[in-house]
Amino acid sequence: MLAFITIFCTSFVIALSGAMMPGPLLTATISETSRQGFKAGPLLILGHGILELILVLALILGLAPLIQRQEVFIVTAFAGAIILVWMAVGMLRTLPSLHIDWGKKSAGSNHLILSGILLSIANPYWTIWWASIGLGYILYSQKFGILGVFVFFLGHIMADLTWYAIVSLAVDRGRHFLTDRLYRGVIKICASFLIVFACYFAYAGFQKIFA
Repeated sequence: MLAFITIFCTSFVIALSGAMMPGPLLTATISETSRQGFKAGPLLILGHGILELILVLALILGLAPLIQRQEVFIVTAFAGAIILVWMAVGMLRTLPSLHIDWGKKSAGSNHLILSGILLSIANPYWTIWWASIGLGYILYSQKFGILGVFVFFLGHIMADLTWYAIVSLAVDRGRHFLTDRLYRGVIKICASFLIVFACYFAYAGFQKIFA
């Protein structure tokens, strides 16, 4: 029992420290919460969690050597850069027509779940984390059977959900203080950050090629 508690707590703390770092998923959470309300954060993490569950199963089945390859990082970095630029351009194109309508919220739940998946795939360092730290935790958890792996994943995803729910709640509670001008400014800043992350990922990809 103590082993499972230890696995859960350490998994939660490590995942929380990573979740709190600024990144595309955090930027999208702030942007989408201002559009769609509190549900944005949990739904983005649902998509993120679905992808992570698939990856955990794949790692258990022997995918680790593949995702540790340098070629995979390069492809992921460039593909991620393209995805982020595409999302940022989409946000910027809507700016002229954006306005706040507190009477209704968009019902794009599927869009948010898909965005959570795409934003995770778009980050090559997410892949590296799972190929190194994540894989190490899985191998340790496997010593305690399938339950050990389940407890590890539960701690990990609960950390992500806790942090992004807090972020969504904070943004949602503050939405009613937004004017149309400030609202557009928030979306513009978020889109700009996505472009910055895209440039960084592309740069990281080129570094690997010429290293």
